[in-house]
Amino acid sequence: MKKLIVAIIFMVSSFGLLAQEFTAMSYNIKYANENDGENSWSKRKDFLANQLKFYHPQIFGVQEAVKSQIDFITAELSNYQHIGVGREGGDQGEFSAIFYDTTKFEVLKSDTFWLSETPNQISKGWDADYHRICTYALLKDKESSEKFYFFNTHFDHRGKDARTNSSRLITQQIKKINVENYPVLLTGDFNLEPETEQIQYIKSYLKDAKDYSAGIKLGPSGTFNGYDFKTPVTRRIDYIFHSEEVKIKTYAVLSDNEDGRYASDHLPVFVKIILK
Repeated sequence: MKKLIVAIIFMVSSFGLLAQEFTAMSYNIKYANENDGENSWSKRKDFLANQLKFYHPQIFGVQEAVKSQIDFITAELSNYQHIGVGREGGDQGEFSAIFYDTTKFEVLKSDTFWLSETPNQISKGWDADYHRICTYALLKDKESSEKFYFFNTHFDHRGKDARTNSSRLITQQIKKINVENYPVLLTGDFNLEPETEQIQYIKSYLKDAKDYSAGIKLGPSGTFNGYDFKTPVTRRIDYIFHSEEVKIKTYAVLSDNEDGRYASDHLPVFVKIILK
């Protein structure tokens, strides 16, 4: 009887270790500029930092962040580190950086590739207006030892061919990089709405967290607000995709405001996750 009880306790504790819950986010924070009046970076950065502290996403991808914003977020969030480079190389240009809670995760490897015909070189692809990148990391949960890949990207806002080819490239790169078949999360501003062929292509390989949330779904249907607080947010271009091995417990688009102002022209997408 004692052996049976010990075995049950071991099984329960082992399951607990294998089923660690954590939170993740995708957030286009709008690049730092002082030309947006009341929505300029200096007037919204403290609100954005407090929003991140309140929800405490244990891993999150940001888009449009320039070096000064990366440094600001790193200074504001205790125990967080980031990985990534600017899309022009080094610290130059916008980052698609990944921030992670160092008390929760350890980074085993990381890199960045360009959304272009030459992904291993600093380059602009197809008909894109700008250089576009994807930053990724292989992480290990310090408590459960579970490993997973986290990819974060920002597709071009104008180039149709660029977005089509980027959707294909990014799925090819995930397959190429993830030879161990670990669970995968892909976050980003894709500048594409759900019904587009490019998003449907990605969904043929990865699942859309909004569609597979097992519990609560919260917030508006869209993610791009354009700083317009008086109009419903219906344009959805920011996503969290995931592989089969990831269970989405809850999904939310966070529409917090401060006196009728948003922290960015995009709303963050926030999920609670269990690795199966």
